[in-house]
Amino acid sequence: MNIIKTNIPDLLIIEPDVFKDERGYFFESYNKKKYTDAGINIDFVQDNQSQSSFGVIRGLHYQLAPYSQTKLVSVIEGEVFDVAVDIRKNSPTFGKWFGLILSEENKKQFFIPKGFAHGFSVLSDIAIFTYKCDNFYNKEAERSIMFNDSEINIDWKINSDNAIISLKDKINPTFDKAEMNFIYGKM
Repeated sequence: MNIIKTNIPDLLIIEPDVFKDERGYFFESYNKKKYTDAGINIDFVQDNQSQSSFGVIRGLHYQLAPYSQTKLVSVIEGEVFDVAVDIRKNSPTFGKWFGLILSEENKKQFFIPKGFAHGFSVLSDIAIFTYKCDNFYNKEAERSIMFNDSEINIDWKINSDNAIISLKDKINPTFDKAEMNFIYGKM
């Protein structure tokens, strides 16, 4: 397993060891001991999966502390552009985003700790997206930021004419109006 640090502290790209032959492939999508040995000591308690079609943009979502969630995300089928936005006050990268392609082909995983808003856009006809969480879903703590906020300025890799946005995500607050209670270094 290869772990790559991003330009935003604590966001990690994980490349699992994939074994391929004429039958197909095999890899460990999660092994607690290997992750702990690599310094990622998280007790995941919930797995989620979604299916979306081309052009869907989901996000930017998060839960307020103490219900915030660390996530380990990946794609089982298709391809997405996955994005995390640093919403930890006092962080040197507060308000900055990092994005990468996750696909069934590259089998990369994206480790997103507490204190980040998360979203993705679907670049393939269909994408099946999966993520592990270290805290349970809490509707009352759920918050969001407008996906197309001009201050964050994310390039979703989707033509705006093709974007499919839920009614819920169309009314999210802008970055400057979003409720956030994360402080860098205190989580």
